[in-house]
Amino acid sequence: MWTDRLGVAGTRSLQILLVLALASIVVYALIQLRIAVIPLLLAIIIASAFSPVISWMRNRGLPAMAAAWITLLGSLLIFGGIITAIVFAVRSQWAELWEQAQTGFDKLLAWVQTLPLPLDDVDFEELRDQAVDFLTSAQFGSGALTGVVAVGEFATGFILFLVILFFFLKDGDRIWAFFLHRFDGVRKARGERVGRTAVTTLGGYIRGTSIVALVDALGIGIVLVILQVPLALPLAVIVFITAFIPLVGATLAGILATLVALVANGPIIALIVLIAVIVVNQLEGNFLQPVVMAQSLKLHPLVILLALSAGTILGGIVGAVLSVPIAATAWAIIKTWDAPGSQLETAPKRRTR
Repeated sequence: MWTDRLGVAGTRSLQILLVLALASIVVYALIQLRIAVIPLLLAIIIASAFSPVISWMRNRGLPAMAAAWITLLGSLLIFGGIITAIVFAVRSQWAELWEQAQTGFDKLLAWVQTLPLPLDDVDFEELRDQAVDFLTSAQFGSGALTGVVAVGEFATGFILFLVILFFFLKDGDRIWAFFLHRFDGVRKARGERVGRTAVTTLGGYIRGTSIVALVDALGIGIVLVILQVPLALPLAVIVFITAFIPLVGATLAGILATLVALVANGPIIALIVLIAVIVVNQLEGNFLQPVVMAQSLKLHPLVILLALSAGTILGGIVGAVLSVPIAATAWAIIKTWDAPGSQLETAPKRRTR
């Protein structure tokens, strides 16, 4: 009974169910091991982005160890400098921003109360007291304790990320060659092709996205500085970071910058900031991104949306950042799995007279 059409369909359905079950088990295991999996994926992506720098230094006679240390320490110095600048900017402007925020919130609340909305029965003082009670409750304390645990996990993952990144920068090609040393012929050529494709796609995607994000951050940051919006530098950094989340990242950063301008500088400045955010995003999407990302794999917006949804569900914000480059790399590997003429390599050659 397994030989008719229904039997064949049942056999194929069972195979699909087994594959889905295996994939679910793998995904569940990766989620449980996220403290090691996420640093590993981040290290692979960052090492791919730095591969041209490593190759350039090694081609000029610099040892692999020195090239890896220079790249890693240089990146940490730049990252640490940015964080230090953000901290000093927030500390120097926090008191002024707090006063402006209180004034702006009072004005916003007074304006909301003038709207034709049923707000007469709302006791805003009681709502404020409830918020204070929550902040001093045991429930908020348990949430703060959870935050402390999350900080500990982040520190552990960051240290693991640095260690893995160093070894990938130093011995990335040797590590991949170790996995391929048991293969030969077409299979080894395919493995080498897959490795090159993954590094090229990941590196090109991250470098291109970094350039686009830097232009967005500079454009919006300059507008915020000219308009004297508080925390212009931290907001510009947030624009740069959120630009790595396609479709929604730039929108979220623009909303945040507009809200800060609304609270601190009023509705006119907020409207100007909103217009500037829209103009910068349109210029980036229509002119800069097609040029910068021309060498990287492009995905359909629907594929990007599905990848973002799956990545956010499985890994939160980090999953949203990693989902699109992983999907792009997977599609690039599928396209180059069988290179032109690879099927002919296994066929016996015919003699020609």
